[in-house]
Amino acid sequence: MIAVKEIELEGHIIDSLILPKAFDVIMDAGGDFDVLEFQIGKHKSDISHARILIKADSREQLDYILSELLKIGAKIPEVEEVKLRLAPKDRTLPEGFYSTTNHPTYILISGEWVGVENIEMDVAIVVDTENKSALGKPISDIKKGDFVVVGNRGIRVEPPERPRSYSMFEFMKSSVSSEKPVEILIKNIAETIKEVKREGKKILVVAGPAVVHTSAAKALASLIKAGYVDVFFAGNAVAVHDIESQLFGTSLGINLKTGKQEEGGHRHHLYAINEVMQAGSIENLVRQGKLRAGIMNEIIKNNIPFVLAGSIRDDGPLPEVITDVIEAQKAMRIRLEGVGLVLMLSSMLHSIAVGNILPSRVKTICVDINPATVTKLTDRGTAQALGVVTDVGTFLPALRKEILG
Repeated sequence: MIAVKEIELEGHIIDSLILPKAFDVIMDAGGDFDVLEFQIGKHKSDISHARILIKADSREQLDYILSELLKIGAKIPEVEEVKLRLAPKDRTLPEGFYSTTNHPTYILISGEWVGVENIEMDVAIVVDTENKSALGKPISDIKKGDFVVVGNRGIRVEPPERPRSYSMFEFMKSSVSSEKPVEILIKNIAETIKEVKREGKKILVVAGPAVVHTSAAKALASLIKAGYVDVFFAGNAVAVHDIESQLFGTSLGINLKTGKQEEGGHRHHLYAINEVMQAGSIENLVRQGKLRAGIMNEIIKNNIPFVLAGSIRDDGPLPEVITDVIEAQKAMRIRLEGVGLVLMLSSMLHSIAVGNILPSRVKTICVDINPATVTKLTDRGTAQALGVVTDVGTFLPALRKEILG
């Protein structure tokens, strides 16, 4: 028995590659299609429209194809209300639950299209039937009795389209390569950061310990002091080595001025941790005048919200480090409100983790000397991430110069 369903695609579906993506989805899943109607926009600003009949060998195969097509913005012409089922218990979703993308998503409730708040990839949609509102919820936050969206009907996704005009982001997006003119990119990134600040949105920095190891911490601290960092995410290591560098002039025991291993330097980060423990917190270390410069000093002095998320390999960890990963995720989600741009600096694990909870509308720049970091980030769903393949030790001082002069 052949299962069929008609879909529609509308917008800049050719130059945004949405149409060929749709064909790939259908064929990769073993389905077939007939193009029933195709109207191409005649001018740059015109939209295109396509009606496509999807054919599959079974209802299950068709449902899978439709679920994948919805992620790239396909619409089902027949207007059907969203289907809801109750969560059977805490942290458990009903069978057939809809898993979100990080694109703006709308559901049809009582004849009205309602936007899903707190959208991010791979969460469920929970509906408040009384207030006609919808919320993206990770499985860890699901409570027994939550009304959860299941199936594919009554759902509309709006993936980002290619900009109508040239932009730095469009230029960067062409590929992940170390052959891009980094100096020009940094100038454009600096202008973008200033623009985001003018719009009243926040800048989030996600940093890895290489920022300290490469002596770029001073540049980042200057940007924090000047008001160009509004939220800061990192792991235990960044804070530890930043404090180590200020107390002992080393990072992982390497003298940051000479580049040579200090005798006994491999213990310096432990000494730094112990200093914080004696003070009771990083904040106390700053208030006591023992930590007078660096990233964490500027964060504390300027009241910058921060999240230090722990891992299984941490030394210490420092008192402010959140060791419960679920609690760390919650803390990050809370601090994402109002963020307009994320700057990811040489931290593969934290970059991917933060990318997973970002809506696609947030500009995301990933700086890493390893092209694989950006590739992995985009492969895991953060398609809006744009890569700058360079040493963060070169990037941050240059960015500071462009922004601060």
